[in-house]
Amino acid sequence: MLSAEARVRESGIDAVALKPLECDVAVASDLPFDTVVVDYEGREHLPDPAVLADLAAARDLRITVPVRASGFDPLGDDSIAATLPDAAGRVFVAGHSAYLDDAECEKRVAPRLGAAVETNPDAWVGTEGIERLALATGAGQFELLSRSTDRDLRALRAAGYDGHVSLYAPVVLADDEDAVLDAVGAYAARRGPVRRALPDGAATDGTASGRAREVLSAAVRDYALVGDAETVGERVAELKAAGADTVVGYPARGPAAFR
Repeated sequence: MLSAEARVRESGIDAVALKPLECDVAVASDLPFDTVVVDYEGREHLPDPAVLADLAAARDLRITVPVRASGFDPLGDDSIAATLPDAAGRVFVAGHSAYLDDAECEKRVAPRLGAAVETNPDAWVGTEGIERLALATGAGQFELLSRSTDRDLRALRAAGYDGHVSLYAPVVLADDEDAVLDAVGAYAARRGPVRRALPDGAATDGTASGRAREVLSAAVRDYALVGDAETVGERVAELKAAGADTVVGYPARGPAAFR
């Protein structure tokens, strides 16, 4: 049986994304990835700057920065952003409404992305919901895996875009369907097409049955990377052939699954 590290290598995943609400991001030092992305889950969960600095010294670290959030706003209060290590790269995003108050949600995204990229030209820009704005910055793109990703990447490259494209996806290195649905069934169920296709009140985890299980089993393969390492590796190769440069995997069952 392959070790967890060997399975990760076979999967072809290039980088790991960690959520500080779920784990101590210092665990990245024990994972077989040179590139680490730390997600933003609210100011109260931002890792200590010293922890981030240590990680940036050991890995190619990127930190997700919501440009509308107070403390990170390049056109306003950027006091928290100023504490982030200079050695860490940035992934600029508009910011999820779950982590923003009403005033922050009303802020204009475009000028803030422009200002942020101007001072951090090597940043990636998260594109979900702001695809045109992200492209307009000229920065590397940070896309979320979806059912249209292959087609979108090919169109982007055919149109002449030659910048860096990073692709983010939850990962479950397992072929047990119950385990897969337990890990990413609810995640896939939040996507509009999946939500509309599911029967009302249906379970979205490994207990799903009938029509709900059929929908979810297909959906998790559209919105996540699932299966044994070889299967995931084949899917990653397809995505890279379509135009992705870097595949960033979020370990949906926790970082221990990657070591």
